[in-house]
Amino acid sequence: MAGRRAYEVTPSAARLTRSLRDVGYDFPAAVADLVDNSVSAGATHVQVVIRFDGVDSRVLIADDGVGMSENALVEALRFGSRRSYQENELGRYGLGLKTASLSQGRSVTVVTRRSASADRVFIRELDLGLVEELDEWLVVVPRRSAELDDARELLGAGCGTVVLWRDLDRVLPESRPDGGWARRRLDSYARKTADHLAIVFHRFLEGLPDGRKVTISVNGEKVRPWNPYAPDEEHRRELPAQQFEISIGSSSGLVHLRRFVLPARTRFSSPDEFERLSGPLNWNRQQGLYVYRANRLVQWGGWAGIRGIDEHTKLARASLDFDTSLDPAFNINVSKMRVSIPPQLRQMVKASINELCTAANAAYRSSSPHGNPPLHREKNQRSSASSTDLALAGLALRSAAVQAGHYEALESILAIIRRDAPEIAAALGMAASE
Repeated sequence: MAGRRAYEVTPSAARLTRSLRDVGYDFPAAVADLVDNSVSAGATHVQVVIRFDGVDSRVLIADDGVGMSENALVEALRFGSRRSYQENELGRYGLGLKTASLSQGRSVTVVTRRSASADRVFIRELDLGLVEELDEWLVVVPRRSAELDDARELLGAGCGTVVLWRDLDRVLPESRPDGGWARRRLDSYARKTADHLAIVFHRFLEGLPDGRKVTISVNGEKVRPWNPYAPDEEHRRELPAQQFEISIGSSSGLVHLRRFVLPARTRFSSPDEFERLSGPLNWNRQQGLYVYRANRLVQWGGWAGIRGIDEHTKLARASLDFDTSLDPAFNINVSKMRVSIPPQLRQMVKASINELCTAANAAYRSSSPHGNPPLHREKNQRSSASSTDLALAGLALRSAAVQAGHYEALESILAIIRRDAPEIAAALGMAASE
């Protein structure tokens, strides 16, 4: 800066905090961002309490993690905190605690204890009313209240942290926040939050290979993990796992792909389990890529532009895993609910995804009860069985080529078959469009 004039331009605290309330969180995603912090703090139990009390309604997220020192607490309430993140830690931008909390209410209070042997509890609050009044970035020690006593009770005698949301202007209706509709709305949010946490943190709820396991409860009800790949179903199939090395700018690393074909309805263990595995988006929209960052699910549903959603491929689901070293390549957003699949990777996985969808198509058609007029059912069933056998033969060829490391050679052969005998390629499920 030698020889140049410089001006310090401090942003308006009041205006910037209002803007940061709209970075893209819904209620369940905001809670999930707080659970990220609990997981990073080594928590084994996270409690989410959504308590209706009219205008004094509140949300508390409590954990038994390591807690924070007084300085760390103040830093945690800084927008764009200066703390560094360890490899594969779930935090990213230093904004989550503040933006997630203030997206739902105007006040966030943190109650924390660093050591179970010390009785000292640190409490700090970020309140939009005060920030807007003084137009300054201020964190204060809050006055004692019933809500604060509630938070301290959840903290208990051990170490850990409780985050308290108050003044829930984005959650409660502006008119009659103490009415029956407001109560039903909070009840609905509790159910949606439990469903959301069940899928986003399903690996942590089930237990990771390194032994880490987290229990999460919402209003006292233990969250049951929702594993999109139906691991307990006997007739689930998994295609060979693959990995891809990508390098974009200064970011490089491995991306792991696993591919699953879920059973058709008639081969599921029970109708209830088939309905449960349909997921919050239902079967058609639940098919596709499930993208994980450091074992935390960040995006699911659809094929990321590789192909379209199709009724016949609704049984196909694939996991795509990357670690935090590839964050710049995947361009993860602040709320950690959207990523961009790098174009380089999209091309790499295209053949593998198409192979998976061919297998799912065959599984769907082999048990589909649709489209057989009664007078021609026997003939159509024979034709369907023949078509299924050919499609499965094509799948077997592709799978064998992948395992033998000769997939590109197979594609060269298929190109000739598509040119000279397109009807055979189509029967094998290997037409040019698949």
